[in-house]
Amino acid sequence: MKIITTGGLLLALFLGQELFGQAFKPSKTQFMIRGYGHSGLNYEQIDDNDADLSFVGATFAPIFLFKHSDRLLFEAELEFELEDGEVKVGFEYADFNYVLNKYITVRAGKFLLPFGTFVERLHPAWINRLSTLPLGFGHDGIAPGSGIGVELRGAAPVGSGKINYSLYMVNGPVLVTSAMDPEEAGMLRFENFEDNNGNKAVGGRLGILPLSNSSVELGVSFYNGIAGDAGGEYENVAARLYAFDFSYVKQISAIKGILDIKAQYTKSNVANANYYELSPGDTIPTSYTFTNSSNAYFGQLSYRPSMASGFIKNIEVVGRYSSLSTPEGAEWEQEASQVAFGVNYWLSWRSVLKFSYQVTESVGGHGNAGSSRRTGMYAHWALGF
Repeated sequence: MKIITTGGLLLALFLGQELFGQAFKPSKTQFMIRGYGHSGLNYEQIDDNDADLSFVGATFAPIFLFKHSDRLLFEAELEFELEDGEVKVGFEYADFNYVLNKYITVRAGKFLLPFGTFVERLHPAWINRLSTLPLGFGHDGIAPGSGIGVELRGAAPVGSGKINYSLYMVNGPVLVTSAMDPEEAGMLRFENFEDNNGNKAVGGRLGILPLSNSSVELGVSFYNGIAGDAGGEYENVAARLYAFDFSYVKQISAIKGILDIKAQYTKSNVANANYYELSPGDTIPTSYTFTNSSNAYFGQLSYRPSMASGFIKNIEVVGRYSSLSTPEGAEWEQEASQVAFGVNYWLSWRSVLKFSYQVTESVGGHGNAGSSRRTGMYAHWALGF
């Protein structure tokens, strides 16, 4: 048969019909870009030192979403941020999702870990009700934020309520040794792009929503793995973490608005090991050990009079208390607490002006630095798109 057109599309359609015996079906692929950004003004003072007033932020975090078919999806997030006089680029996650059925989805790649709920659900600037993060829940917190591996996750109805679940296997944490960083010896680093041993960390979360309106969720999480290098002194040092989380969100007629309560408790236990320090004037390091147990928690309450009229319905008040406790005897020993409260004005459902004030009091720190009091005031604008 003579092809009488030079159009590439017609040629492709013709060859597809001839080779496969049927016309091409319309594509189901879809692509979109979502994400968030924020910028603002920070005022911070430590003890009686000079205060720092600086414009900050200019953070841009695009999220790329690609739907290959009804079952296969891909997502990725980058983060561009101005910090310490330079542009820092973060590779937050990139993972494939395959829907096996309405109860089970398989995820593979680098993904945010559902260890508790703060990192996976609440950390984006336009979702986080305050301009800062709770103690112990940032990128350098005591619990994992993301991992590289594979996960099974899903949800199912149970009676009048629901459950959601996750079970994953990822590259495990890395134990910081004295040779790596004497001031952080005994800490865990979770950004392990290539595992340092043959053991994989196994974790998961179970969420229970007992009410038919899904206003309450109770969650329990775990994360276990070997943290030491294979074949080394620390090859059997294990890390065992667990967390509990709570959420309550409901519009209540009696108070004419939405009450939102969030809380999470995280516990980290690392097997005891010997670490080494070299005192001034010594040539031979001395060993020391400590009970390597840390914990962090926060509780947050916000209220928005959504049933009021006028601009009042766009105002939200929020308060949060958080605490961080790290091991006694470690170079990074610390006891810290933080009180924060703020007022938000919602320009739309995904754009918010945040004004907040917080006080952080701590004892200890690197080298057991003593006590300090940090006061901060923040004015930020966050937008989800």
